[in-house]
Amino acid sequence: MVLLGRKLGMTQVFGEDGKATAVTVLKAGPCVVVYKRAAEKNGGHAAVQIGFEPVKAGRVGKAQAGHCAKAGFERPFRVLRDMWVEEGKEYEVGQELTVGLFAPGQKVDVSGVSKGKGFQGVIKRHGHHGGPATHGSMFHRAPGGIGAVSYTH
Repeated sequence: MVLLGRKLGMTQVFGEDGKATAVTVLKAGPCVVVYKRAAEKNGGHAAVQIGFEPVKAGRVGKAQAGHCAKAGFERPFRVLRDMWVEEGKEYEVGQELTVGLFAPGQKVDVSGVSKGKGFQGVIKRHGHHGGPATHGSMFHRAPGGIGAVSYTH
């Protein structure tokens, strides 16, 4: 089972022994089944497409807005993802998937996409120390030598 979510932040919880544990707060779901893919047409495995976070139609492309409108939703979803359906499980278009699908204490795998940080220079990315900062050096944050070559081809 797959649910889509968004990270809200970090906090801490205290155990019975008074020890603080850092936790990540997630908003998982509700996700809605937008489309069903039959196993015959989808390479031998059944799948459903789920949507997360309804938004105004202007916030997504026309193709995505049209896809959601065709499925009968008045607002498109910011995120659409496909997930394989396990043998014997049936989902219907419009069905809402929430965290209620999980049992209390059940272990779950969580994966995410980190924020993009653009281009980083070698000082921030690799911990290089940079060159002299004064006397017109002009060698402040450049990588410099990154290894000697002791042979030629």
